Formats: sequence, structure tokens, C-alpha cells
Amino acid sequence: MEIINLLSKADRVVGRLDMFSEYVPNIDLFISMHVYKEATKSSNIEGTQTKMEEALLDEEDVPLDKRDDWAEVQNYILAMNQAIKHLQTLPLSSRLIRDTHKALMSGVRGENKYPGEFRRSQNWIGGSSPTDALFVPPVFGEIPILISDIEEFIHNPVCDLPDLVKIALIHYQFETIHPFNDGNGRVGRLLITLYLVSKGILKRPILYLSDYLESHRRSYYDRIMGVRFGDDVASWVKFFLEGVIVTAEKGTMALNEIMALQKEYEEIIKEMGSRSANALKLIDSMYQNPFIDITKTAGIIGQSFPTAKTLIENLVEKGILSEITGGRRGKKYVMSRYINIFLK
Repeated sequence: MEIINLLSKADRVVGRLDMFSEYVPNIDLFISMHVYKEATKSSNIEGTQTKMEEALLDEEDVPLDKRDDWAEVQNYILAMNQAIKHLQTLPLSSRLIRDTHKALMSGVRGENKYPGEFRRSQNWIGGSSPTDALFVPPVFGEIPILISDIEEFIHNPVCDLPDLVKIALIHYQFETIHPFNDGNGRVGRLLITLYLVSKGILKRPILYLSDYLESHRRSYYDRIMGVRFGDDVASWVKFFLEGVIVTAEKGTMALNEIMALQKEYEEIIKEMGSRSANALKLIDSMYQNPFIDITKTAGIIGQSFPTAKTLIENLVEKGILSEITGGRRGKKYVMSRYINIFLK
């Protein structure tokens, strides 16, 4: 009954989030911020130190010692966007999983570990070798048939398990197979959103669990290991459904806050007279990335540098933008109240 009750609530809150996303103007701009957050949190689970604010910066603005981590987060964003696009023409399949892994791993740490190819050697989790490992995944020769089994489970029309339970099992199974030499955790977490979109449960890719899984990392690992060594599937499914509920509720709350902030900013901008049109154009573009400088502003509004500078200064005075560098040259500005919605 506990699982049934959790499943009922999870279905309700995911349905509410999906419906809500249909009515939010420019939802794709806000989804890009969700993807940045997901990419950052999922990569953090694997040990990167990049914060969401840093992931939104241009490469030249990232300190040299953090650029490798930054690049891995950018690859995650690329992999997610590519996979969502491919779902329009490809089923959720071994091919799509391998293509996503290739986008995730190419050109970053781990690029020498066969991006887009299933492993051809034994790997293990924890410890220094398979003999003292916490867990040893299946031998590499079994991977094609095991991944095919996941494909069949995804698309089996007579399997009447609820979709949220199915994706909980799919995620567990993928992580247990550990089919790649590197990047398994990130691909496995991407699979959750891809499955929900592919099944039409979400019309937009707006539910991401990595923030919850990172916040409950110890429990996440314990529940996964509990299935591997104790057949405790129920505890894992409960944990997963609780994560879906918390994440969907936070997502709906964030969309509510975004819409309220949009309305507030539009009212402020209306009072800016002849600068209103350019201000609205700039702010609308910043919902996709809330960091800006004067040079970029000039390009967005199609005006001169002095005009862009005056507009930025007006928006700072109105409390919409904040200057974050403190320098006299090369100043950077951020829509801080907006980004703070995603940092909660």
C-alpha cells in the first residue's frame, strides 16, 4: 500500500507539472535553466565541483583550474539536448543510449574510454580491483544481450507495470549493468527524463532527479545496493517515487515563481518609456542564461555600446540586474532573483 500511495501521489504531481508547463510562456527558455541545473548536479555526483552559476559562464570567464569540470557539464547539456531531439525520430534504444554517451564523453576526461561504445573489459565499483570491490558488474560479453533486454522491457506492450515503476527498474538495471567504461551514472540519470518524454508522460523535458539524488546520495547508493545484494526492490522503488514527488513539486513551485517574477519585471519595464522595448527584449533573452555584459547586450538589442551601457545601468537601478565583478572594465551582470529560483 505504501508504494501504491506513493505512486498515486507521484502521478498527480508529475501530471500537474506537465500541465503547468503547457501554460508557461517561453517554457523552452526556462527548461534550458533546468538542464543546466541537472547537468551540474549529475556531474557533481561523479565528483566535479562546478556550480550552476559557473556552468552558465562562457569558457573564458571560468578559472583555468575549473575548466575541465566546466567542459564535462557542457557535454552533459549537449548530450541531453541531442537525445531529446533524437527522440523525435528514434525510439529509446541501444543506439540512442550509445549516441548520448558519445556526446557526453567526447573531448573531455574519459574521452579515451571509448565514447559511444560498450565496454570491452571488466569494470568494478569501489575498491582497487574486482577482488575487493563493493560491486562487480556483469562481464563485458554479456552487455549487448542485457541492454537488449532493457530495450525489450521499455517497449514491451504487454508489460502492465506503471511507467514510474518501470523507469525506476530501468535505471537500477542500467546502473547495475554499468555498460560503459565511464559515464554510466550520468547516462543512467539522463535515461529517467528520456523515458518520461518518450512515453508522453512529459511533453517537455522538465523533470530531473539529479538534484534529489545528490542531496540523498548515501540513501541512493544504499537503496541500489539493497537491490543488488538483498533483492529489496520495494525500498528502491519507494525512494525513487519519493524523489519524483519532491522534484515535481519543486518544479511546479519554480514555474510559479518564474511567472510571478516575469509579471513583476514586465510592470517595471513598462515604466522605462522609450527604453521599454529594448529592456524587454534583453530580459526575455536572459531567461535562457541570466548572465550578461554590455557587449552582448548591444548585440541582442541591435544598438550601440553606449546605448547598451545606459540600458544596463537603468536595469541595475530598477533592481532587475546586479553587477557581479566589481571591476571598472569587463563588467558582468546577472538577473540574480531569477537564478536564485534554481539554486534552492
